[in-house]
Amino acid sequence: MDPGSTKRQADLALSDAAIDWLVKLHSGRAGKADHEAFAAWRKQSREHELAAREAETIWHGIGIAGKKVQRNARAKLTRRAVLGGVAIGGLAVAGSSLLRPHLFADHSTGAGERSTITLPDGSTAFLNGDSALDVAFDAGQRRLQLLAGQALFQVLPDAGRPFIVTANGGQARAVGTVFDVDIRSHEVVVTVVEGQVDVTAGTQPGSGVLAAADQRVRYGADRQPSPAESIDAESETAWRRGKLIFNQRPLGDVVVEIERQRHGRIMITSARLQSLEVTGVFDLADPESILSTIEATLPVKVTRLPFITILH
Repeated sequence: MDPGSTKRQADLALSDAAIDWLVKLHSGRAGKADHEAFAAWRKQSREHELAAREAETIWHGIGIAGKKVQRNARAKLTRRAVLGGVAIGGLAVAGSSLLRPHLFADHSTGAGERSTITLPDGSTAFLNGDSALDVAFDAGQRRLQLLAGQALFQVLPDAGRPFIVTANGGQARAVGTVFDVDIRSHEVVVTVVEGQVDVTAGTQPGSGVLAAADQRVRYGADRQPSPAESIDAESETAWRRGKLIFNQRPLGDVVVEIERQRHGRIMITSARLQSLEVTGVFDLADPESILSTIEATLPVKVTRLPFITILH
């Protein structure tokens, strides 16, 4: 076994041991001697102390500190189980889906990847990182479903076959245009670069909103489309040029953007932090610098763990 693998196994063993200690201390059955024993355990080495700190961060992050945990004698709550709990909590906060539509999508990208797709009619779809798209063209219409992430569409004119992109219960309908569909943490944003796009969502009849170039429309899974608002479409679609441009963007949405460009999940521990506004121009290829800037300019601390990053 190589030295790196041996050290990794040792680190995992320490992490599991630290989690075991916290489970015991919060079980309702721990006494003073148990707390003193844990304090002695974490003083054994620097590695023990780091494992204890990481376990405490994870424990508090999923909100189980201070609760009495009944431990099943046949089931061990290991580091992986607790990290799984953090990931679930973090995904819920950040708005990401626990299901991975990428597995069954016609086209998909992983974190940090971008893809250019030539569609059956000659139109083009550009997929951002961590995105998934289904394509269903027929003689009457050109229909696509954005299952996750973000895509920009350059649509060739075809008056007899409208170009329709559905996402999270709404749809954007165009004939010949350039527009972007972005599934964010709590809404879908349709941005028009050229031409016009009709956006519909919800169940109310006549709820469609027509957006022109340099306008965007927002909608939620159970929310009617917003009125079209003026924006700089080139800034909104800067990801196509390798940049991310944020102008007072909520941190919750920024986290979604960062997750598309890096492996591992990001957890925001409170709704207050989610609503903090981020402004700046960032390099798409360096998502870690975005996290560093957030920590330097906002009242946010970034804790990086092996499988998850926590903003708290």
